[in-house]
Amino acid sequence: MRHPKRTGRTSVSRRTVRLATAAMLLVATTLAACGDGGDDGTKAGAPKAPATVPELTKDPLTLSFIWFDWPPAKALEDFANAEYRKERPNATIKVNTVPNANWHDAMFTQFAARKTDFDIAILDSQHIGEAVTNGNILDLTDFVKKNIEVDAYNPYLLAAYGQFPQAETGKRDENASLYGLPLLGDTWTMIYRKDLIGDKPPQTWDEMISVAAKCQADNPGVSGLAFHQANGSDAAAVTYNTVNGVYGGNLWDAKSRKIDGVLNDTAGHEAMDVLVNKMKPLTAKGSGNWFIDEVNAAVAQGKACIAFNWIAASGGLLDPKQSTLGTSREQILGKLGFATLPTQKTNLVPLGGMGMHVSAYSPSAQQAEALNFMRWFEQADVQKKWAAAGGVPARTDALQSPEFLNAGPFNQVYADSVPRMRDMWNVPEYARLVDIENTNVNAALNGAKSPKAALDDIAREQQGVLDSSNRKGGGGL
Repeated sequence: MRHPKRTGRTSVSRRTVRLATAAMLLVATTLAACGDGGDDGTKAGAPKAPATVPELTKDPLTLSFIWFDWPPAKALEDFANAEYRKERPNATIKVNTVPNANWHDAMFTQFAARKTDFDIAILDSQHIGEAVTNGNILDLTDFVKKNIEVDAYNPYLLAAYGQFPQAETGKRDENASLYGLPLLGDTWTMIYRKDLIGDKPPQTWDEMISVAAKCQADNPGVSGLAFHQANGSDAAAVTYNTVNGVYGGNLWDAKSRKIDGVLNDTAGHEAMDVLVNKMKPLTAKGSGNWFIDEVNAAVAQGKACIAFNWIAASGGLLDPKQSTLGTSREQILGKLGFATLPTQKTNLVPLGGMGMHVSAYSPSAQQAEALNFMRWFEQADVQKKWAAAGGVPARTDALQSPEFLNAGPFNQVYADSVPRMRDMWNVPEYARLVDIENTNVNAALNGAKSPKAALDDIAREQQGVLDSSNRKGGGGL
């Protein structure tokens, strides 16, 4: 959920500073973290954070995050060190990064060892269930009630980036626990060549496919479409899920935990047919393993009529140093347009973005600093500054602010897309479910499986994962 240039970062050692009040917190969390969640998927082993921030150290301290390697990671590190240090000059923020494909394992391998070199884990919404049931992150419910203006957020965004079990899409259960707070909102934007297809973007998915086909025929060497197809992270899965949504399909029945017969119903098969037989032929040769970087490169090099990518990863498209579409931002924007996704039978769009979560195994001083950072970061004025620095905020007042809406041509797209968002399965089995879907969708896109066989295999294999877990209920859809 999550780039042209990648900058490697490695974890850094930190000086452990223990304070009396925070030490008691660490003892409590360490003991509580040894418990696991119950079989019903709702009992969590996550230790509770205090309602108030413990006393903060005056000694030098490094607060470490872990994320995947993409532009928002550097933006966060630069922003936090510039702004948070005005309040906490002894604190240094370090955002350690790993390749996207290794992101989940980089965090959960350390969680399994019950020792982390990071204090704040930046988790996808779907990672929360696994982290909560294993006791890896702090329960922030009491802290949020005392320190965060929950009414300032769209309820679904607050739920998506922190709640477990998660509510039905568009809803938040006010009685459910919160284990994280929003860091970066995101969704897909449709990027289109205004100079090739006109200023008005396609309004329906079918129209988009037709326009892309004509553009490809009229412009040799330019593909009609560019989108994520890779068998890694959630690339191919998000692409299919997006098409599934706009054609009226469902990924599962969350209450009954039924996938087989729901995902691969008539609407689901229509969506897979559209993706494989209508969209795939409009992509470039060799694009069967494209993800964020490759789609951006195709757009920047003028090789795609219409593309889909995450908004938070699209800023580089306006950089003349990375583009052949113009020598200035203005020239590039004369050729590129950014729009919300077309509709079809529904208007659903994928929810992206991530939340911040405190490691249960972080030293006490770092846990206290992490809570203080979250309290600071979620303030209205800070969220507006984060927006101006290139972030995508989740607070409604920040989303509607000039600081955000004027910061990029795709920011209005995000603000308009929030009411349309749909997430994936927010369950502890997420990692296994997404691997099954990525593998099979990628196989269908690359001709290794028929669309029907691929979708039926996804439904059957995912159902087996849920059935074998002996849990009840679900969430996120």
